[in-house]
Amino acid sequence: METLDVVVIGAGQAGLSAAHHLLRRGGLRFAILDAEEGPGGAWRHRWDSLTMAAVNGIRELPGMPEVDAADDEPAHRVVPAYFSDFEQRFSVRIQRPVRVTRVEEDPSADGPEPRPLLVHSVATDGTPRPLLRTRAVLNATGTWTRPFRPALPGAEEFHGTQLHTADYVRAEDFAGQRVAIVGGGISALGHLLEIAEVGETLWYTRREPVFQDLSFTEELGREAVAGVERRVREGLPVGSVVSHTGLVWTPPLRAAAQQGLLARRPMFTRLTPHGVVEADGTETALEAIVWATGFRHELRHLAPLGLRNRHGGIALDGTAVADDPRLHLLGYGPSASTIGANRAGRAAVNRLLKDLARVPVAA
Repeated sequence: METLDVVVIGAGQAGLSAAHHLLRRGGLRFAILDAEEGPGGAWRHRWDSLTMAAVNGIRELPGMPEVDAADDEPAHRVVPAYFSDFEQRFSVRIQRPVRVTRVEEDPSADGPEPRPLLVHSVATDGTPRPLLRTRAVLNATGTWTRPFRPALPGAEEFHGTQLHTADYVRAEDFAGQRVAIVGGGISALGHLLEIAEVGETLWYTRREPVFQDLSFTEELGREAVAGVERRVREGLPVGSVVSHTGLVWTPPLRAAAQQGLLARRPMFTRLTPHGVVEADGTETALEAIVWATGFRHELRHLAPLGLRNRHGGIALDGTAVADDPRLHLLGYGPSASTIGANRAGRAAVNRLLKDLARVPVAA
């Protein structure tokens, strides 16, 4: 069993930012674990048609130049290559593919609180790996591995295709079909516009979408992050950025509205073998449903530590869990953007250096 100061879980934008500052500051023994086969984090799995022009910009990693790519290049090729360049340039050693299954307190530790943590992990084939004993964990696991799909009656009865954004590849897979797009965010609209070129689309959301007649600016982004940050500080469940900003009109969306493609329908009440039952009780035939209903933060491996409060959220003090500063959540809440992830990596390392300097190593 290896004993460390810090274990970083995840090697996406936030995890790599933390790695950069751990290497630059020095003085801490650390390991980085990543469940992916190679560099790129969740970007490795984005759909083919998601180009660099459509991802609202990728913030450069610390110590790196800006991402240099043409607007029409697929993000799932550009970003992993950029991450790979970072790992090679700074000789970042990442253990992959390694999936962390559980983080818990070390029950055998004696001495002063806080106790060290034990990190359990497995290899790709499920074989358990040696335990890691650590004084702190920087969790940067993101959301991609936890797609959310609402539970509705009849879901198992539907004979057509159902898939989530996490499984979406290309619009051509739906050519000639009548497809329901479910969700009120940017991904839902992207799927809607693409599939409408090859098939018929119907758009469903729980709430009436709010479109803003303005451009997405840094100020608007800061306001959205501040709204998320307030919720995290209060220990409330994290909302999406769209819930704080609304949807921003773009030329493609205006054109889609003029064509009648954005005629939103209230959420259907159940699925049937051949379609859905609308809010008014009528039935609509469908051949496919795309669930663009978002993701949840991948924190299941932290469940043994009991971090969630009665609201279902986790209160943070900066990046640290307010009730357990051994744990830092990077890419969570206000640090979910690429800009926020960079800042979170730096802030977490700065805080750890101060905290660990004051706390003796438990026996």
